[in-house]
Amino acid sequence: MSPGDLFQQVLEVVIAVFIAPLLVGWVNQCRAWLQNRTGAGIWQPYQVLHKLFRKDAVVAHNASGLFRVTPYIVFASMVLAASLVPMLATALPFAAAADVIALVGLLALARVFMALAAMDVGTAFGSFGARREMLVAALAEPALLMVFFMPALIARSTSLGTIVEALAHRPFVLHPSLAFAAVAFVMVLLAENARIPIDNPTTHLELTMIHEAMILEYSGRHLALMEWAHALKLVIYSTIGIALFLPWGIAEAGDWPGLPLAVLAITLKLLAGGAALAVVESVSAKLRIFRAPEFLASAFLFAVLGVLTHLLLAGRA
Repeated sequence: MSPGDLFQQVLEVVIAVFIAPLLVGWVNQCRAWLQNRTGAGIWQPYQVLHKLFRKDAVVAHNASGLFRVTPYIVFASMVLAASLVPMLATALPFAAAADVIALVGLLALARVFMALAAMDVGTAFGSFGARREMLVAALAEPALLMVFFMPALIARSTSLGTIVEALAHRPFVLHPSLAFAAVAFVMVLLAENARIPIDNPTTHLELTMIHEAMILEYSGRHLALMEWAHALKLVIYSTIGIALFLPWGIAEAGDWPGLPLAVLAITLKLLAGGAALAVVESVSAKLRIFRAPEFLASAFLFAVLGVLTHLLLAGRA
């Protein structure tokens, strides 16, 4: 591991962590513009985090140590997951230690701790929020794995760095199967990040909320870490989608002159992706929780169609 590669790894993690609230603010602001509202501004999430970190954390008397340590575990899991996704370049020393399957496992680890902490205090909201979250996860994770298997078949590797190099830094080839995988990934992104149509990130209505129900008992720095981790999760999924389906602009290993172009490319892609997410949320309605399995089953079907299409075309070739 060279000092340059280590610096690049740390740089990518720092950028991902600190732009996470900005991406959430951009999505909220775009949604406000589309709904003919002024909006709170793209810097509002930073102000909320600053306010929460300055407040004391109030913990229920019957909360165990699991409830107290969960925000730190969830935030650390998201930071570690961000270190595995090539955002600016493929030379990530930490990425060699884990592939896309381990990445899914890290995201699942954070989800499990969140669900356990939500049930730890024993409130009704936390319990049904945890159950709904695990229902969504049980359906979304198989679809996400099938999405990963599609580009992995093309690159003949489950390493995200190798996949990006195979798709972006080799002769351009059209892969129709990637279109099915891209549709499935967008559906999984919406479900995993508690966005419409699966969940509404702006509601506190007890009959509809999922993510918000699990963090209702948190306050102060604990709530700030949970909200920051949730914003970082959106960045992780966005950069995964860019790495898999729009990898052009990501620099190769050792291509230091290409880093400024990579920064510009990822900025434009995240801005476009955030605006597209705001459009989807503005034109869509939240589904009933009983319709969520149909939505995620469709995502799994699209991912399977992508794999089958690739195998059929590869067999003919």
